[in-house]
Amino acid sequence: MMTSFFDQFASPSFLGIPLIAIAIALPWVLFPTPSSRWLNNRLITLQTWFINRFTNQLLLPLNVGGHKWALLFASLMVFLITINMLGLLPYTFTPTTQLSLNMGFALPLWLATVIIGMRNQPTAALGHLLPEGTPVLLIPVLIIIETISLFIRPLALGVRLTANLTAGHLLIQLIATAVFVLLPMMPTVAILTATVLFLLTLLEVAVAMIQAYVFVLLLSLYLQENV
Repeated sequence: MMTSFFDQFASPSFLGIPLIAIAIALPWVLFPTPSSRWLNNRLITLQTWFINRFTNQLLLPLNVGGHKWALLFASLMVFLITINMLGLLPYTFTPTTQLSLNMGFALPLWLATVIIGMRNQPTAALGHLLPEGTPVLLIPVLIIIETISLFIRPLALGVRLTANLTAGHLLIQLIATAVFVLLPMMPTVAILTATVLFLLTLLEVAVAMIQAYVFVLLLSLYLQENV
């Protein structure tokens, strides 16, 4: 029984062909395309307002050089939210529960921010490894600690997104299983458990959106240190 709980995180395949590519490409088909008309419908207007508000909040602490990343960050944010939300539907697969996919997003983008910092302002980029006023005896130790923390950043990005979504999906499946088991024996307890399941589902909707925002927000903070 415990093995079946983790089957939902296995990459689906059909005739030996992995279907994760379809799961990744499907969200782009669902996005409404802006038309050439002066007046858009409510869905496109709401989407445009959301992206504009998100971009303004995200790029507020960045200087003009960091504004070039606006399109990338906005696209990544909408993409992650859509994948996370679609993964909450029954009989679906959530690609962002795979650590390899999240690391594929986190590692290149983090490395790009580090390369930009080393190219544009190498002194300031290296200065983050040693805080000002550090005692001489602590300099080697602090440099090692700051270097390790720098290289842990992409791993933390990927693990945070994977762990939060995986834990939420497991909790939903466990409580849903409890509802089906308790329904014939204790209907009242099953109804209460179903209420908890409904509230947990609402919480997971919020987590799906918040984790996508946190992922992009941390990338923008890493960029802020290097531009």
